[in-house]
Amino acid sequence: MKLRLVAALVSAALLSACGLNSVPTAEEAAKARWADVQSEYQRRADLIPNLVNTVKGFAAQEERVLIEVTNARARATSVNVNAEQLSDPAQVEQFEAAQGALSQSLGRLLMVTENYPQLTSNENFKALQNELATTENQINIARRDYNTAVQSYNTTIRTFPDSIGARIFYGAKPMTPFKATAPAAETPPAVNFDKK
Repeated sequence: MKLRLVAALVSAALLSACGLNSVPTAEEAAKARWADVQSEYQRRADLIPNLVNTVKGFAAQEERVLIEVTNARARATSVNVNAEQLSDPAQVEQFEAAQGALSQSLGRLLMVTENYPQLTSNENFKALQNELATTENQINIARRDYNTAVQSYNTTIRTFPDSIGARIFYGAKPMTPFKATAPAAETPPAVNFDKK
């Protein structure tokens, strides 16, 4: 009887050190951070129609840029990655590419406003532009938090003793972190205030 009790306690101790709780905890944390990333992208997608309509009223001749933003938004919202696809680098890369194209289109749209001083003085446009800038910052924070959670999860499933439980009980696979998608993301943009 004593031997069985000791064996049961040793088994329980060994199982508790094999990632039975830490692996799903880390995985759920990463999935929650991914949901935050998607939420911020949705917030941006919801703001874009308002921004486009405001700009349309002032810059009808720049319709090409507005159509480009609208199309980029449609592409960005059509590419979705759910929590189960986070270990598929191709799926995450496709999502990143669609969001990156939208970011580039928004940059061109905001440059259009420099040609229309009356647009930048419009209070609605200023409010939307400020919201968009805030949203972009929140997207960056959400991406960083997601990458931190993915790093923690990936480390958990690869280190002893959690790796045992990760492999045996969960069949855990590493998740894919976000990475820069723009070709020259490492190079800061040049700012030039010279009038031509």
